[in-house]
Amino acid sequence: MPGDARIPDPRVPDQRKPDQKRRLGALGEDAAAAWYVARGFEVLDRNWRVREGEIDLVVRIGRMIVFCEVKTRSSDRFGVPAEAVTATKQRRLRTLASRWLAAHPSLRGEVRFDVASVTPGGESPAVSVLEAAF
Repeated sequence: MPGDARIPDPRVPDQRKPDQKRRLGALGEDAAAAWYVARGFEVLDRNWRVREGEIDLVVRIGRMIVFCEVKTRSSDRFGVPAEAVTATKQRRLRTLASRWLAAHPSLRGEVRFDVASVTPGGESPAVSVLEAAF
């Protein structure tokens, strides 16, 4: 029937429009960056890309450099967003972190890998950061 819009099944992520998914991801990255800044971290990089992939956030506090993978979901109905960070993704992030550090030789210190889970809702998104996740 003309004008009859199909309602996308929220359990099937590829039914969402790419721009909606991008907006949701950007909202999550903004919320995670704000979480770090509120705790005294300095944001060094966002969405740093090379051929092998992308690092969502690179932040620093003191001599600690944190590489953060941000996972945003519209709900936690199917688990918390951090559960989507598989062993393969962890290996890729370690490789990307090495590339980032090589590209920024003046920035040295301890390295940590965090995973931020973001779920939008209410006045502001809910942010949960698993520090030293892997």
